[in-house]
Amino acid sequence: MHKVFINEAFEKAINDYLQSSDKVQGVIYNSFLVVVIRLLKNLYGELDLINPYKMNDEELLKENLSKYGYSKFKVELFLSNLQLFYDIEKENQNKQIKTKNHYFITVQKDIIDMLICKKLNFDLKQSDVTDFYSLLYTPYSNNPLQVSYNFLNAEDVFEIDRYFKKQMKENIKIVKVKEKPLLNVKAYELLKYSMEDINNMDINEIEKVNHQVYDYFKIRENAINKEYLLEKALEAIERENNKVTSGNGYVDILLIMGIICTIIMVVGIFTFIII
Repeated sequence: MHKVFINEAFEKAINDYLQSSDKVQGVIYNSFLVVVIRLLKNLYGELDLINPYKMNDEELLKENLSKYGYSKFKVELFLSNLQLFYDIEKENQNKQIKTKNHYFITVQKDIIDMLICKKLNFDLKQSDVTDFYSLLYTPYSNNPLQVSYNFLNAEDVFEIDRYFKKQMKENIKIVKVKEKPLLNVKAYELLKYSMEDINNMDINEIEKVNHQVYDYFKIRENAINKEYLLEKALEAIERENNKVTSGNGYVDILLIMGIICTIIMVVGIFTFIII
């Protein structure tokens, strides 16, 4: 007994797509179920749809449909909505007065939400967005079959157009500007870089200079406390530079004794004045 892949609607959609892909002007290729596959293909690529079907791996398909951030629960809901759409379509075949199929709108909104997930979490080319929109059922479609089908099934023929544009406008990917990873200015000065030089560099250039700084101080860049180690190294250099020394031990002793004598004399003078 043949096992239906996902559900009757999805299996029919995949089969119709594969059988009609060489007849792009045909009715089947432009039928709603096939257009759904074409929209998904625009988002995920053909292999993410066809391979799970060929392998009869339903979980793989669901994983592929959720890879851009669309939840597994919503994937299940989308597949269910697709089947509900198909159920109404089959009922309408035996009716003289057709019932408007509101799942026609619901399924498209599901797929638009998938697009928004990809937009927010991954790179999305404008050309892909344009191609995606051209497949939606709007009054602006260049496909007369889609325009007429939209009028037959939608209570509001502009609903999908408005939903798409609203979601695209309201869901903007925020790109955080990476701050320049600046170190203590004294570290740069030791390597003969002025702050003007550093400020004129981009992030990549500064990171290269920072590498030179850590290498100069023999500090591992993967050390968790590398900033602390750098500050301590700079403090040690500053203390060394502030020492009162001539480099000669004997002269240093005389120098220190001279300083002490001077202090004693100054104290003596103040004491004399006070008395």
